[in-house]
Amino acid sequence: MKNGEVDYNALEALVESQLAGGIRALVPCGTTGEPATLSLEEWQAVIRRTVQIVRGRVPVIAGTGGNNTRDVIARASLAKALGADAQLCVTPYYNKTTQEGLLAHYRLIADESPLPLILYSVPSRTGMAVSLETAKALSAHPAVIGLKEAGGDIARAGDLAAACGEDLPLFCGSDEVTVPMLSLGAAGVISVLSNAVPQAVSAMTDAWEQGDTAKAKQLQLRYLPLIRLLFSQVSPIPIKAAMHMMGLCENELRLPLLPISGETAEPLRRELIRLGLEVRA
Repeated sequence: MKNGEVDYNALEALVESQLAGGIRALVPCGTTGEPATLSLEEWQAVIRRTVQIVRGRVPVIAGTGGNNTRDVIARASLAKALGADAQLCVTPYYNKTTQEGLLAHYRLIADESPLPLILYSVPSRTGMAVSLETAKALSAHPAVIGLKEAGGDIARAGDLAAACGEDLPLFCGSDEVTVPMLSLGAAGVISVLSNAVPQAVSAMTDAWEQGDTAKAKQLQLRYLPLIRLLFSQVSPIPIKAAMHMMGLCENELRLPLLPISGETAEPLRRELIRLGLEVRA
């Protein structure tokens, strides 16, 4: 954001920096990207511009989730027309439904929208999780291609992996447990940390895939203090502050979010410096 508008120059620079950092897919309008306060026109413009910048170099996964099933399906159709390859769909919030309702919600989206569907469970933000039974039932749908699990609970991740196996690839949604989830067979991570240091997250996952578990563990532990600071206030407040300190974007959010408070900003700055990252004066 810049002067109340979407900063498309910064968006282009960010996309290119992510690609240079070795990421394998991009998620425009994921929940870290403030989609709740984007107009429909802005939402479309961000996805369209991302697709144009990427030029097929990696898959583009549009964030379509919401608490209105028909609206999600409509957005998936728009995202497909704009060139997206798949969709990431968070569970409904406020009218958060039952597991029976969640199953019906996701099934209808999978049945009627033209994009493959990655489920997204983040109970700390929405008030509900995708249960093991719901995940198992949805794993049989051919349009459901994964589950982003952001509960931070390794035992639950293990239960999901055991219940669904290869039918439902798991993607870590909690940066502090990326390596533990990879050890349980996760297919990768949909990361907040990567917005600031894509090369570090890519190195972590690459090391694991190449069998260098010691390096993967070392990177997980090296960046753990920063990860904790990135969730010291409501996300994406801290990650946007960190990116601003690194000169990647403005430190501007839309209400009800406000820029990071002073007492939290300074430890974040110190940690970026400790990691050897370039920080604005």
